[in-house]
Amino acid sequence: MSVKYSKRFLTSLPLELFIFIALAIAINGCDVNEKKEVAPTLQSRDKKPEIAKKIRTVTLLPYWVTSAQFAGYYVAEKMGFYKKHGIKLNIIPYQPFITQTDLITEGKTDFAVLWLVNALELIASGTDIVNIAQLSSRSSLMLIAKKKSGIKTLKDLNGKRAGIWNGFELQPKVLFNHYNLNVKIVPIGSTNNLFLMNGVDVINASWFDEYHSIINSGINPDELTTFYFADYGLNFLEDGIYCLSDKLRKEPDLCSDFINATLEGWIYAFNNPEKAIDIIVNYAKKTNQPVNRVHQRWMLDRYKDLYNFKGGTDINTSLSKKDYLFVANTLKDCRLIKQVLSFDHFYQPIRKH
Repeated sequence: MSVKYSKRFLTSLPLELFIFIALAIAINGCDVNEKKEVAPTLQSRDKKPEIAKKIRTVTLLPYWVTSAQFAGYYVAEKMGFYKKHGIKLNIIPYQPFITQTDLITEGKTDFAVLWLVNALELIASGTDIVNIAQLSSRSSLMLIAKKKSGIKTLKDLNGKRAGIWNGFELQPKVLFNHYNLNVKIVPIGSTNNLFLMNGVDVINASWFDEYHSIINSGINPDELTTFYFADYGLNFLEDGIYCLSDKLRKEPDLCSDFINATLEGWIYAFNNPEKAIDIIVNYAKKTNQPVNRVHQRWMLDRYKDLYNFKGGTDINTSLSKKDYLFVANTLKDCRLIKQVLSFDHFYQPIRKH
């Protein structure tokens, strides 16, 4: 309460009474400038504080080096999408002498990006993993030969040497088996050098990566013969997100948060390619990985095609039963796996927000 007195009234009082009034004002906290207490508005009463999710540390295992083929994950981490969903993401750097099988089986990674054929191979070895989101909608795998080698058709591969990535031999083996080709497989790593120096007659490559690198090494596209696996009836789907079935059973909310944050990252990357490439380049430099912006832009654009992203705000993450059974039965027919896991057990999709 504020009490006001006129100057004339105060100066006309006897000294003793003046002192008494002054003391009363001080004791009761009265002040001519005292502010009135403001009642809370409707907005401030109704607004509830946002409850932050508990931060959970999560590890992700890509199958290759830092590049735009994993842009969604790096972008989601950098832009705070994982943090928004209560996740602190650690991406395990690619190490050629540490197998995905060991890390996944031993529970040293929470999630892994795998091609469908490699996931089936992993399951055949006894690892109980499930697909919770299928991002790739088509195969990017191809074989490349130089026309001057005389290779113009698949039959011309008979008796030739093929450089095949270590750990990715199944799909080429299926192709060679299906067309009764006797091809010598030479294991290679991440370089095209053996092919460029004529150490092998043909090399496997991804449309989004090695193909572009080869034509930028000084070989023109019209000097190459290309064989896309999808054109020969082997459209094996590629990137899917997997985890141990035990992880999905015990932490379904974490799996859901991870998938939704990841999709936000991919959508942002496709809609903001230059920003996404900036992020990829910076991450690559941290691991001393050589990186080229032009090549990364090609890669990101091709991934946009492979993920069938036509703009907007959504990415299809569905795996069709037909695509799954085709790959699984093909591997079984070629005696590369012994049995086919039921589709409902293999594919347990996470609901998108």
